[in-house]
Amino acid sequence: MTLPLDVDRLLDVDRFLADAALVAAPEDPRPGSWAGGPSAQFVDGTWWLAWRLRRPVGEGRGFANVVGRSADGVRFTPVATVRRESFACDSLERPALVHTPDGRWRLYVSCATPGTKHWRVDLLEAATPEELADAPARTVLTSGPVPGSAVKDPVLRHDGARWHLWASVHPLDDPDATDRMTTEHAVSADGVAWTWEGTALTGTPGSWDARGVRFTTVLDGFALYDGRATAEENWEERTGIAVRDGAGWTALPGGPHLQGPDGGLRYADAVPLPGGDVRWFYEITRPDGAHELRTVLLPG
Repeated sequence: MTLPLDVDRLLDVDRFLADAALVAAPEDPRPGSWAGGPSAQFVDGTWWLAWRLRRPVGEGRGFANVVGRSADGVRFTPVATVRRESFACDSLERPALVHTPDGRWRLYVSCATPGTKHWRVDLLEAATPEELADAPARTVLTSGPVPGSAVKDPVLRHDGARWHLWASVHPLDDPDATDRMTTEHAVSADGVAWTWEGTALTGTPGSWDARGVRFTTVLDGFALYDGRATAEENWEERTGIAVRDGAGWTALPGGPHLQGPDGGLRYADAVPLPGGDVRWFYEITRPDGAHELRTVLLPG
Protein backbone atom coordinates (compact mmCIF):
# COMPACT_ATOMS: atom_id res chain seq x y z
CA MET A 1 0.00 0.00 0.00
CA THR A 2 1.43 3.39 -1.04
CA LEU A 3 0.84 6.03 1.62
CA PRO A 4 0.27 9.74 1.01
CA LEU A 5 3.17 11.82 2.34
CA ASP A 6 0.94 13.50 4.92
CA VAL A 7 0.33 10.13 6.55
CA ASP A 8 4.04 9.67 7.17
CA ARG A 9 4.12 12.94 9.11
CA LEU A 10 1.15 11.89 11.22
CA LEU A 11 2.92 8.74 12.30
CA ASP A 12 5.39 10.95 14.21
CA VAL A 13 3.15 10.68 17.28
CA ASP A 14 5.62 12.22 19.74
CA ARG A 15 5.79 15.44 17.74
CA PHE A 16 2.03 15.50 17.21
CA LEU A 17 1.55 15.53 20.99
CA ALA A 18 4.59 17.41 22.26
CA ASP A 19 4.34 20.39 19.90
CA ALA A 20 0.61 20.98 20.46
CA ALA A 21 -0.84 24.15 21.99
CA LEU A 22 -4.02 24.53 24.04
CA VAL A 23 -6.96 26.10 22.17
CA ALA A 24 -9.84 25.63 24.62
CA ALA A 25 -10.19 24.08 28.07
CA PRO A 26 -13.35 22.63 29.67
CA GLU A 27 -15.16 24.77 32.21
CA ASP A 28 -14.12 22.54 35.13
CA PRO A 29 -11.62 19.70 35.74
CA ARG A 30 -13.90 16.67 35.97
CA PRO A 31 -14.52 13.57 33.83
CA GLY A 32 -17.38 14.31 31.44
CA SER A 33 -16.46 17.99 31.20
CA TRP A 34 -15.17 18.62 27.68
CA ALA A 35 -14.04 21.23 25.19
CA GLY A 36 -13.49 19.52 21.86
CA GLY A 37 -15.02 18.17 18.68
CA PRO A 38 -13.28 20.80 16.48
CA SER A 39 -14.15 21.73 12.90
CA ALA A 40 -11.79 24.21 11.20
CA GLN A 41 -11.68 26.53 8.20
CA PHE A 42 -8.93 28.88 6.92
CA VAL A 43 -10.45 31.59 4.71
CA ASP A 44 -8.68 34.66 3.33
CA GLY A 45 -5.93 34.50 5.94
CA THR A 46 -8.27 34.07 8.91
CA TRP A 47 -8.82 30.95 10.99
CA TRP A 48 -12.34 29.92 11.93
CA LEU A 49 -13.06 27.08 14.34
CA ALA A 50 -16.24 25.51 15.70
CA TRP A 51 -16.16 23.31 18.79
CA ARG A 52 -18.43 21.65 21.34
CA LEU A 53 -18.71 22.30 25.09
CA ARG A 54 -19.99 19.58 27.42
CA ARG A 55 -20.80 19.03 31.09
CA PRO A 56 -21.03 15.63 32.81
CA VAL A 57 -24.09 13.41 32.41
CA GLY A 58 -26.89 14.77 34.58
CA GLU A 59 -25.62 18.34 34.29
CA GLY A 60 -26.48 19.13 30.70
CA ARG A 61 -24.08 17.04 28.56
CA GLY A 62 -23.38 18.90 25.28
CA PHE A 63 -24.69 22.36 26.10
CA ALA A 64 -23.19 24.59 23.38
CA ASN A 65 -21.39 24.85 20.05
CA VAL A 66 -18.99 27.79 19.76
CA VAL A 67 -17.56 29.46 16.65
CA GLY A 68 -14.31 31.38 17.08
CA ARG A 69 -11.96 33.53 15.01
CA SER A 70 -8.15 33.61 15.10
CA ALA A 71 -5.24 35.23 13.33
CA ASP A 72 -2.74 32.51 14.24
CA GLY A 73 -4.79 29.31 14.51
CA VAL A 74 -4.11 29.01 18.25
CA ARG A 75 -5.77 31.91 20.09
CA PHE A 76 -9.48 32.01 19.21
CA THR A 77 -12.02 34.68 20.13
CA PRO A 78 -15.63 33.38 20.24
CA VAL A 79 -17.89 35.22 17.78
CA ALA A 80 -21.02 33.03 17.92
CA THR A 81 -22.51 30.53 20.36
CA VAL A 82 -25.51 28.26 19.82
CA ARG A 83 -27.03 26.46 22.79
CA ARG A 84 -28.81 23.17 23.29
CA GLU A 85 -32.08 24.84 24.26
CA SER A 86 -32.42 26.44 20.80
CA PHE A 87 -32.65 22.99 19.21
CA ALA A 88 -35.09 21.39 21.67
CA CYS A 89 -32.64 18.55 22.20
CA ASP A 90 -30.93 16.75 25.07
CA SER A 91 -27.35 17.34 23.90
CA LEU A 92 -25.20 18.81 21.14
CA GLU A 93 -22.29 16.91 19.62
CA ARG A 94 -19.48 17.90 17.30
CA PRO A 95 -20.46 20.66 14.83
CA ALA A 96 -19.26 20.93 11.22
CA LEU A 97 -18.30 24.44 10.09
CA VAL A 98 -18.48 24.94 6.32
CA HIS A 99 -17.61 27.81 3.98
CA THR A 100 -19.58 27.31 0.77
CA PRO A 101 -18.31 27.99 -2.77
CA ASP A 102 -20.60 31.05 -2.95
CA GLY A 103 -19.17 32.54 0.24
CA ARG A 104 -21.92 31.57 2.69
CA TRP A 105 -21.29 30.01 6.11
CA ARG A 106 -22.96 26.89 7.45
CA LEU A 107 -22.93 25.11 10.78
CA TYR A 108 -24.17 21.51 10.80
CA VAL A 109 -25.24 20.70 14.36
CA SER A 110 -25.67 17.19 15.82
CA CYS A 111 -28.75 17.10 18.08
CA ALA A 112 -29.90 14.37 20.51
CA THR A 113 -33.64 13.68 20.31
CA PRO A 114 -35.06 14.13 23.85
CA GLY A 115 -35.51 10.97 25.89
CA THR A 116 -34.03 8.65 23.23
CA LYS A 117 -30.73 7.39 21.82
CA HIS A 118 -31.56 8.98 18.47
CA TRP A 119 -29.53 11.79 16.85
CA ARG A 120 -30.28 14.08 13.90
CA VAL A 121 -28.38 16.84 12.08
CA ASP A 122 -29.67 20.42 11.83
CA LEU A 123 -28.30 23.18 9.62
CA LEU A 124 -27.72 26.87 10.33
CA GLU A 125 -26.77 29.19 7.46
CA ALA A 126 -25.73 32.85 7.37
CA ALA A 127 -23.68 35.40 5.45
CA THR A 128 -21.03 35.59 8.20
CA PRO A 129 -19.87 33.32 11.04
CA GLU A 130 -21.09 35.89 13.57
CA GLU A 131 -24.63 35.66 12.20
CA LEU A 132 -24.82 31.89 12.70
CA ALA A 133 -25.82 32.53 16.33
CA ASP A 134 -29.22 33.87 15.23
CA ALA A 135 -29.78 31.79 12.10
CA PRO A 136 -32.89 29.57 11.98
CA ALA A 137 -32.32 25.84 12.12
CA ARG A 138 -33.64 23.25 9.66
CA THR A 139 -33.22 19.50 9.90
CA VAL A 140 -31.24 18.04 6.98
CA LEU A 141 -30.59 14.48 8.22
CA THR A 142 -33.11 12.57 10.33
CA SER A 143 -31.36 9.19 10.21
CA GLY A 144 -28.76 7.13 8.42
CA PRO A 145 -29.49 4.81 5.48
CA VAL A 146 -31.64 2.64 7.75
CA PRO A 147 -34.73 4.61 8.84
CA GLY A 148 -34.73 5.31 12.55
CA SER A 149 -30.98 4.99 13.02
CA ALA A 150 -29.04 7.78 14.71
CA VAL A 151 -26.86 10.10 12.61
CA LYS A 152 -24.33 12.63 13.88
CA ASP A 153 -20.82 14.12 13.60
CA PRO A 154 -20.85 14.95 9.87
CA VAL A 155 -17.69 15.75 7.91
CA LEU A 156 -18.30 17.70 4.70
CA ARG A 157 -16.27 18.40 1.58
CA HIS A 158 -17.14 20.00 -1.79
CA ASP A 159 -15.39 18.52 -4.84
CA GLY A 160 -16.19 21.38 -7.21
CA ALA A 161 -19.38 19.77 -8.48
CA ARG A 162 -21.23 18.35 -5.48
CA TRP A 163 -21.09 17.92 -1.72
CA HIS A 164 -19.84 14.82 0.08
CA LEU A 165 -20.75 13.97 3.67
CA TRP A 166 -19.40 11.27 5.95
CA ALA A 167 -21.33 10.74 9.18
CA SER A 168 -21.28 8.34 12.10
CA VAL A 169 -24.43 6.21 12.05
CA HIS A 170 -25.63 4.24 15.07
CA PRO A 171 -28.11 1.35 14.80
CA LEU A 172 -30.78 1.50 17.49
CA ASP A 173 -32.17 -2.02 17.16
CA ASP A 174 -30.45 -3.10 20.40
CA PRO A 175 -31.09 -0.56 23.19
CA ASP A 176 -28.05 -1.84 25.08
CA ALA A 177 -25.66 -1.38 22.14
CA THR A 178 -26.49 2.00 20.62
CA ASP A 179 -22.84 3.07 20.83
CA ARG A 180 -21.99 0.86 17.82
CA MET A 181 -21.21 2.96 14.75
CA THR A 182 -20.15 2.88 11.13
CA THR A 183 -19.17 5.73 8.82
CA GLU A 184 -21.67 6.22 6.01
CA HIS A 185 -21.21 8.34 2.88
CA ALA A 186 -23.82 10.65 1.33
CA VAL A 187 -23.82 13.11 -1.60
CA SER A 188 -25.79 16.27 -2.35
CA ALA A 189 -26.08 18.96 -5.00
CA ASP A 190 -26.83 21.69 -2.45
CA GLY A 191 -25.60 20.41 0.93
CA VAL A 192 -29.20 20.25 2.18
CA ALA A 193 -30.91 17.27 0.51
CA TRP A 194 -28.75 14.15 0.85
CA THR A 195 -28.63 10.75 -0.85
CA TRP A 196 -26.88 7.90 0.95
CA GLU A 197 -24.25 6.21 -1.23
CA GLY A 198 -23.04 3.39 1.02
CA THR A 199 -20.75 2.47 3.89
CA ALA A 200 -17.34 4.13 3.86
CA LEU A 201 -15.79 2.22 6.77
CA THR A 202 -16.64 -0.37 9.40
CA GLY A 203 -14.64 -1.68 12.32
CA THR A 204 -12.40 -4.73 12.08
CA PRO A 205 -13.65 -7.67 14.18
CA GLY A 206 -11.31 -8.45 17.05
CA SER A 207 -9.34 -5.25 16.55
CA TRP A 208 -8.98 -1.92 18.39
CA ASP A 209 -11.82 -0.40 16.31
CA ALA A 210 -14.21 -3.39 16.35
CA ARG A 211 -17.04 -1.61 18.18
CA GLY A 212 -17.26 1.36 15.86
CA VAL A 213 -15.56 3.84 13.53
CA ARG A 214 -16.23 7.51 12.86
CA PHE A 215 -14.53 9.65 10.18
CA THR A 216 -13.27 12.93 11.63
CA THR A 217 -11.51 14.50 8.64
CA VAL A 218 -11.09 13.69 4.94
CA LEU A 219 -8.01 14.87 3.04
CA ASP A 220 -6.40 14.10 -0.29
CA GLY A 221 -5.99 10.35 -0.33
CA PHE A 222 -6.70 9.54 3.29
CA ALA A 223 -9.01 10.13 6.25
CA LEU A 224 -8.62 10.06 10.01
CA TYR A 225 -11.20 8.22 12.07
CA ASP A 226 -12.11 7.53 15.68
CA GLY A 227 -12.33 3.92 16.77
CA ARG A 228 -13.11 1.90 19.86
CA ALA A 229 -12.97 -1.79 20.71
CA THR A 230 -15.68 -1.98 23.38
CA ALA A 231 -18.65 -0.07 24.73
CA GLU A 232 -16.55 0.83 27.77
CA GLU A 233 -14.24 2.85 25.50
CA ASN A 234 -17.10 5.14 24.46
CA TRP A 235 -15.93 8.77 24.81
CA GLU A 236 -12.27 7.65 24.94
CA GLU A 237 -11.75 6.76 21.29
CA ARG A 238 -8.35 6.65 19.64
CA THR A 239 -7.45 7.71 16.11
CA GLY A 240 -6.75 5.57 13.07
CA ILE A 241 -5.98 6.24 9.42
CA ALA A 242 -8.01 5.08 6.43
CA VAL A 243 -6.55 5.26 2.92
CA ARG A 244 -8.54 5.65 -0.30
CA ASP A 245 -8.85 2.32 -2.06
CA GLY A 246 -10.41 2.97 -5.47
CA ALA A 247 -13.90 4.27 -4.78
CA GLY A 248 -13.76 3.10 -1.15
CA TRP A 249 -11.57 3.17 1.93
CA THR A 250 -9.25 0.73 3.68
CA ALA A 251 -8.11 1.05 7.29
CA LEU A 252 -4.33 1.31 7.60
CA PRO A 253 -3.02 -1.68 9.58
CA GLY A 254 -1.21 -1.21 12.86
CA GLY A 255 -3.62 1.23 14.49
CA PRO A 256 -4.47 3.05 16.54
CA HIS A 257 -2.04 5.57 15.08
CA LEU A 258 -2.72 8.47 17.46
CA GLN A 259 -3.65 8.14 21.12
CA GLY A 260 -3.25 10.21 24.25
CA PRO A 261 -1.18 9.18 27.28
CA ASP A 262 -4.24 9.52 29.56
CA GLY A 263 -6.96 8.07 27.35
CA GLY A 264 -8.63 9.23 24.17
CA LEU A 265 -7.39 11.31 21.26
CA ARG A 266 -10.29 11.92 18.93
CA TYR A 267 -12.19 14.24 16.57
CA ALA A 268 -9.01 15.21 14.72
CA ASP A 269 -9.52 17.81 11.98
CA ALA A 270 -6.95 19.31 9.62
CA VAL A 271 -6.45 22.23 7.25
CA PRO A 272 -3.69 21.96 4.60
CA LEU A 273 -1.92 25.27 4.01
CA PRO A 274 -0.04 26.74 1.03
CA GLY A 275 3.49 25.41 1.04
CA GLY A 276 2.54 22.02 2.46
CA ASP A 277 2.11 22.71 6.19
CA VAL A 278 -0.96 21.21 7.87
CA ARG A 279 -2.61 22.58 11.01
CA TRP A 280 -4.31 19.90 13.09
CA PHE A 281 -6.95 20.29 15.80
CA TYR A 282 -7.99 17.48 18.13
CA GLU A 283 -9.69 16.61 21.42
CA ILE A 284 -7.60 14.80 24.03
CA THR A 285 -8.19 13.36 27.51
CA ARG A 286 -6.30 15.05 30.36
CA PRO A 287 -4.92 13.36 33.50
CA ASP A 288 -7.98 14.57 35.47
CA GLY A 289 -10.36 12.88 33.03
CA ALA A 290 -11.65 16.07 31.40
CA HIS A 291 -11.12 16.71 27.68
CA GLU A 292 -9.45 19.74 26.10
CA LEU A 293 -8.96 21.07 22.58
CA ARG A 294 -5.43 21.33 21.16
CA THR A 295 -3.76 22.30 17.88
CA VAL A 296 -0.43 21.47 16.26
CA LEU A 297 1.22 22.68 13.05
CA LEU A 298 3.06 19.92 11.19
CA PRO A 299 5.49 21.38 8.64
CA GLY A 300 5.52 20.28 5.03
